[in-house]
Amino acid sequence: MNFSLSEDLQLMQRTIRDFAEQEIVPIAPELDRTHVYPFDTLKKMGELGLFGVMTPENYGGTGLGTLAFSVFLEEIAAADAAHATIMSVTSGLPQKLLLDYGTEEQKKSYVPKLATGEWIGAFCLSETHCGSDAAAMTTKAEKVPEGYKLNGTKAWVTSGSKAQLYLVLTKTDVNAGAAGVSCFVIEKGTEGMSFGKPEEKLGQHASTTTTITFEDCIIPETALVGQEGKGFSMAMASLDAGRIGIATVAIGISRAALEAATAYADERQAFGKSIRNFQGVGFKLADMATRIEASRLLTYKAAALYDEGKNVTKEASMAKLFASETSAFVTHQALQIFGGYGYVKDYPVERYFRDARITEIYEGTSEVQRLVISRELYKS
Repeated sequence: MNFSLSEDLQLMQRTIRDFAEQEIVPIAPELDRTHVYPFDTLKKMGELGLFGVMTPENYGGTGLGTLAFSVFLEEIAAADAAHATIMSVTSGLPQKLLLDYGTEEQKKSYVPKLATGEWIGAFCLSETHCGSDAAAMTTKAEKVPEGYKLNGTKAWVTSGSKAQLYLVLTKTDVNAGAAGVSCFVIEKGTEGMSFGKPEEKLGQHASTTTTITFEDCIIPETALVGQEGKGFSMAMASLDAGRIGIATVAIGISRAALEAATAYADERQAFGKSIRNFQGVGFKLADMATRIEASRLLTYKAAALYDEGKNVTKEASMAKLFASETSAFVTHQALQIFGGYGYVKDYPVERYFRDARITEIYEGTSEVQRLVISRELYKS
């Protein structure tokens, strides 16, 4: 499979790289320190069309596809992982679920706002006691004359309290396990909906994460996305693109760490020469670069196959698994190359190290990815 990028795509890639270097890189350390959600730069990203790369033109996107999305997302992630995570989530399940399963009215009402960056989207599955175990979910929606009444709490919601639109998975049949889960689209400000305080996370501080609580929250029947009881299967069928996205975020973090370590190893002198000349450092750089390249090729393959309409569950999980674990490895090695300076905030590698860690957890842990891959090996 040939992954050479077209001239047009390379030109757009350079445009996004210039934007990221000029608009995001200078503010990333301060956003990390202050935990401020980056509304201003997100708006500019929306104006560049970065939230609608995979979205059809008739719904406000550019329709360039998943490979283009991966190429652009890497540039944002190399500048700041928090911006990239917000971009990945808003471009992912909220739009995917609406496009694949929503009514025409839902699509026209919500997708263009997400695709243009006018609104930020969020996806609500996990709960504090059960993670993403749908059968153990306790949030429920009961039928009432006005539509549905929601009660319960969702956890680990990216852009919680900041997003304007939430795709929420909740039980509509408490006795049916995962088959009793349905999906609803809910706007911020709906009565009975409240947010917890932002989580104090290890990294990606500018990407706000909160709980969302629903207390007798009334939503109309028109808020149901797809059929009752199909919410979990709908979400699982839409996960592949999300995993490609997180693989790309991991690659961007890795690339930034490698670039920082390569520059530092060239500048830093020890025993009369640059430390890059010592095998202990040079071999680290070689391993880092090789793993990043392999991660990118795995991810491009998954993205290209996805654009062809192929089933990429195995490929997406492989890309996510390898790229996220590569990001942990690369940022660790970069910190080692910097030595004591890597441990302080004067240099960016400690931020890369912290930001990389979550890529092995969200959109399915490394353990989950290995489970998915092992099962896919036995499918015909």
